[in-house]
Amino acid sequence: MRWQPPGCGAEASNMVMARVWSGFLSFGLVTLPVRLHTGARGRRVSFHWLHDQDQQRLRQQMICPADNQLVPSEHRVRGYAYAKGSYLILTDAEIRAAAPPTQKHLKIVQFCAAAAVDPAWFETSYYLVPEPAGLRAHALLLRAMQQSQTVALAQFAMHQRESLALVRPAEITPPYSEAGDGSPRHGLLLHMLFYADELHLAGKFGSVSTAPPAEPPAAEMDLARQLIAGLLGPFQPEKFHDRYRANLEALIEARREHQAPPLLAGAPRLAPVVDIMQALKRSLEASKPPAAEIGPQQGKTKPAPPAGKKSTRSSRRKAA
Repeated sequence: MRWQPPGCGAEASNMVMARVWSGFLSFGLVTLPVRLHTGARGRRVSFHWLHDQDQQRLRQQMICPADNQLVPSEHRVRGYAYAKGSYLILTDAEIRAAAPPTQKHLKIVQFCAAAAVDPAWFETSYYLVPEPAGLRAHALLLRAMQQSQTVALAQFAMHQRESLALVRPAEITPPYSEAGDGSPRHGLLLHMLFYADELHLAGKFGSVSTAPPAEPPAAEMDLARQLIAGLLGPFQPEKFHDRYRANLEALIEARREHQAPPLLAGAPRLAPVVDIMQALKRSLEASKPPAAEIGPQQGKTKPAPPAGKKSTRSSRRKAA
């Protein structure tokens, strides 16, 4: 299997698909060289802080508050705050020596059913790319996981921490991508997972009741299922875009061209739902397509009688 990463040209590929880690993936006694590439990169409109007098960009510097002096890099050390105002100094060599054996070793420690892992545990996603020497072993692991419908839990060290990760087979070049010939290709994705002590459980916020919820009325359930069925469709992420970023870009472009800012629709005023039945009914009505979009089989109506000619039923009624 020849793996080809998704992208939008060489420039975008180099920008988005940056290598962040390289080492070895092992499952059992099978080992293959791999590398990780970032799976996504958020896009947003960014701003800089400027001096309003001369529009010069402001700098953030390392200033010691004791003498108000700039501290050069050779005099900066890393300190762990074990108490307020008290620090334990660690050298770079000591930090490097603390790296576990998984620093260059992505070791699969367990396989489990794909449906057993809730997406709430996911942190960051990466493409797990085999080196040429590991293509055969990579294809074997990929196909075995596909057929068994399993995902793998693994541990490896990166960015001065040992991470828990989930490895799963996936379509890495979906049909809607601009890369390649448009046909889907499969590969392995790696998702960094939170550890159990990092994930905030909902019960900690006091807003989730431990008692089972009451069963909704049958009429409300029926309308809710109808609403879901009316909004059901294929997963097409290309249909969506960041409207906030688009609005900011339009505003910036208008200012650059010395034009009036575009008129943007404000956020609707929402209020808590009081009557769920009425809200569901209005939602169903709003989700129905306009009459012009109804197909010939869906909106058949009887043709009106020709002008000047009464219908047969009307004639019979008058004759009676």
